[in-house]
Amino acid sequence: MRKTHIAKFLGAAMALTMAFTGCASNGTKGAKRIGVIQYASHPSLDNCYEGVRQGLVEAYGEDGVIIDLQNGQGDGAACDSISANFVSKGYDMIYAIATPAALSAYSAANKSDIPVIFCAVSDPVAAGLTESLEAGYNNCNGTSDILDFSAQVDLIQSIQPDVKKIGVLYTTTEANSMSQLESFKAVCTEKGIEVVDQGVSGAADIPQAATTLASQVDCINNFTDNNVVNNLSIVLEKANAANIPVYGSEIEQVKNGCLASISIDYIALGKKTAEMGVEVLNGTDPKTMAVGTISDGTPVINSEVMEKFGFTVPEKYADAEMVTTNSEADAA
Repeated sequence: MRKTHIAKFLGAAMALTMAFTGCASNGTKGAKRIGVIQYASHPSLDNCYEGVRQGLVEAYGEDGVIIDLQNGQGDGAACDSISANFVSKGYDMIYAIATPAALSAYSAANKSDIPVIFCAVSDPVAAGLTESLEAGYNNCNGTSDILDFSAQVDLIQSIQPDVKKIGVLYTTTEANSMSQLESFKAVCTEKGIEVVDQGVSGAADIPQAATTLASQVDCINNFTDNNVVNNLSIVLEKANAANIPVYGSEIEQVKNGCLASISIDYIALGKKTAEMGVEVLNGTDPKTMAVGTISDGTPVINSEVMEKFGFTVPEKYADAEMVTTNSEADAA
């Protein structure tokens, strides 16, 4: 209950921030003026923003930073417009949360001197935001939420030892998802598991794609695909109808009804992103910094979903963080 109230509070705080962004220029004289573009509203990206906000406030104090948060609501054109507006306002820095937002921000700021610091970009090299994970590119750098697929598949096999086919839904226009699919297939091939993938171009394709996929596999595994995560309730509905579990890519998905995940802490990732940006504002060249990551994933298991499917927690994961499905997810 307390976590639900916290989530509602954070959502309300974000809404108020966006509602009053027109007042941003009236803040404390000399404060850092920061634009934050978040691609869409879902818990992992919300947590990224909260981490960025915390990191900036820790560095500059409440009165030392003015944050203009804007949300693209999953619309690439909206992200382009927001990014262009940030550049026109001459902000000191732009933080971009998720790959589509980062691409928009980089494109808009590329010919300016405004640094772009991205957060939760699974494969910044494939996205064209950096040339390697060892250094930034031009005036752009940030953090990656690259997943440990080997650990994730080990978790799946421990819970479902007889798993033969794992299904994956991905968005064909998200570069990070295409990269993750390739990596996930390589891991599964080594472990003798077949990957059945179903690509979608947008949210409208998900109900039918999820229905088809669920009928062909032993379980579904999520990537950090913004379109799919935004429509997680539909994926869960179709998977439940087929009596198969869905494995999440992070803890918030497990809280919303996925079975389990090797999860990274997105608030911690956001704080790391903020810290990288502060270094750049202090004079560090983004090209000299490696892309930031959170090294250790944490196993998270939904005890209610485990019971529903008749699974028992493997001894290997006896110390995993146990969560239950939140009431808002139940209602959905």
